[in-house]
Amino acid sequence: MIELTKDTWDEEITNYTEKPVFVDFWGDKCEICIQLMPGVHDLEHKYSDKIKFASLNTSGQRRLAIAQKVLGLPTMKIYKNGEAVSTITADKITSLDDIEGFIKAYYETL
Repeated sequence: MIELTKDTWDEEITNYTEKPVFVDFWGDKCEICIQLMPGVHDLEHKYSDKIKFASLNTSGQRRLAIAQKVLGLPTMKIYKNGEAVSTITADKITSLDDIEGFIKAYYETL
């Protein structure tokens, strides 16, 4: 999983056009984010043929997260050609199954 920063965002997200990019926005103090992380990394192996996976630690990248309209954690987004095309937020995430369902819904349209 690619670790994003403000310095790599444009290269990895904005200007990347090969395939959609799943971004896991998480924070150091977000317990559910940290609990879900190993499972999210496992999902990368399952779906990486059609979707690139990346993560952004909002603890050190607050301005970037706010610019992406991330207001709570965990938040996950799928970007295509630099634009957010799908989002799942904390109110819809209770388990790893919710995240996989979010990915599968998009993955199956590719």
